[in-house]
Amino acid sequence: MKPLDGIKVITLEHAIAAPFCTRQLADLGARVIKIERPGSGDFARAYDERVRGMASHFVWCNRSKESVTLDVKAAPAQDILDQLLAESDVLVQNLAPGAADRLGLSFDALHARYPKLIVCNISGYGSDGPYRDRKAYDLLIQSEAGFLSITGSPDSPAKAGCSIADIAAGMYAYTNILAALLQRGKTGLGRAIDVSMLESMVEWMSYPMYYAFEGATPPSRAGAAHATIYPYGPFPAGDGKTVMLGLQNEREWALFCEKVLRMPGIAVDPLFQSNSKRVAAREALRKIIVEVFSTLSSDEVIARLDDAQIANSRMNEMADVWAHAQLEARKRWVTVSSPVGDLPALLPPGVDAPDDVRMDPVPGLGEHTDAVLAELGYSQDSIRLLRAASIV
Repeated sequence: MKPLDGIKVITLEHAIAAPFCTRQLADLGARVIKIERPGSGDFARAYDERVRGMASHFVWCNRSKESVTLDVKAAPAQDILDQLLAESDVLVQNLAPGAADRLGLSFDALHARYPKLIVCNISGYGSDGPYRDRKAYDLLIQSEAGFLSITGSPDSPAKAGCSIADIAAGMYAYTNILAALLQRGKTGLGRAIDVSMLESMVEWMSYPMYYAFEGATPPSRAGAAHATIYPYGPFPAGDGKTVMLGLQNEREWALFCEKVLRMPGIAVDPLFQSNSKRVAAREALRKIIVEVFSTLSSDEVIARLDDAQIANSRMNEMADVWAHAQLEARKRWVTVSSPVGDLPALLPPGVDAPDDVRMDPVPGLGEHTDAVLAELGYSQDSIRLLRAASIV
């Protein structure tokens, strides 16, 4: 038995934030019915063709779901949606601003008819306020939330390499839905959940915001290094590879000087005697570290760091992560089916074994339309008529 066995989720979703949220619910056993536009579906299906013709984002966020095509603007679609919602626990949507309200899918419109239904809206800026109707994409929210101001090199800001604003919003939607299910168990009532990408991202920005509290100087853009701790970040080794390392306290600084640099006198140099002084003198200290590392291979640098119990890592490429020895040793890769054959998928964090989680296929567009409509009592002739009219 999965934790969310018996929970039914209807989702009008696209891109990343809502699909990532509902995939977590599906992982835990919920039945997730994904409503897609006839003919084209979730536009993330067409982002790229990198997974044997399927889009990388779509494969990642949509396993274990049922795909039903439905033109939600067509009058006959309303009856289908009503029947689906009448027996569902959760509605999730991240349509364009105002679209759900125009379709009669707001919490206020639904609560009287379906008092147990939890309605989760995911948007760029939230359901009210002056930014409510603005379009929002991941990069725009990273920028609006100040993330770009602290990320990148001193000369150029940089966005995160994956969709962190979407991921943040998706995870806050997921956890709020779980909390709402627990609350409903006590009250018998569903509730509205309003998750914004901006608020999710600003929560993640709380450390640099507090660091810049009341007009203080914010963290500088420091590339892959840490803006406020040093040495912390990437350093080249003599074999051309890069080693990441991080020091957290003065005890580790002394060990780093003694066992890694093998220059114990630097530990008591007045120029480097505290973290704030090392940050201020980072260029002078970096020159020393790079000079020492230039005589060593990356394996030798890591061996010294391990001996000194200094945290470190290799700067892996994607191919390295696919083949990561730790993931292999912990058996974190499993196989899921898809329209293009079996694909590898990572077990969700916190899950011990494949039997503890739902890892069903990635759906083809509209793959489950006929089966779901048949469950609702539609005959094959009725389904053919709906299909002929491009309603499904």
